[in-house]
Amino acid sequence: MGSVQLQFTEPAMRILENEHRFLMYLGEEWHAIVLRFEREEDMEKDTAAALLKELRQKVVAFIDPLKNHTDKEEAHFFPLLGDYIGFEQGPIVGIQEEHAELDGYIGHFLHHTRGDLRGLSMEQIRSAVSDAGEAFEVLTVHFMKEETVLFPMAERLMGAKDFDALAEKLNTKII
Repeated sequence: MGSVQLQFTEPAMRILENEHRFLMYLGEEWHAIVLRFEREEDMEKDTAAALLKELRQKVVAFIDPLKNHTDKEEAHFFPLLGDYIGFEQGPIVGIQEEHAELDGYIGHFLHHTRGDLRGLSMEQIRSAVSDAGEAFEVLTVHFMKEETVLFPMAERLMGAKDFDALAEKLNTKII
């Protein structure tokens, strides 16, 4: 994976953009397993159970960095941007709904993959894998919306003083 060109100039937006890149890197690791399930329709059950176990481990490792990122957005970025564009309707509301949708898909996947995975039928395995695939789709579209709508809006509307304070609050690790 070569060097990624960042598109935003404000340090606060670059922090969030960098976190998106890192989270997509992690997500692509487990999404590769989802894609394998989609390609291999006649997968052996033992192989499927082993891949499901690996998928679960990668999704579990993904949860904390994702939660840390979304917590930072909801605690610091959204309230500040909302001061400029409002909170009741518009893009912030939709983005927050996507955070909840992402949590839902991941939670559903984890719920259906706890315990002994060898006891699951192929249908149950494929259904759980589908939830992980849906989570990745939501994540991809979600980040695109933030980077094409919210981040540019913030760079146009927010003042330097707000950006400086925001960058200081966002400049924490997500892992």
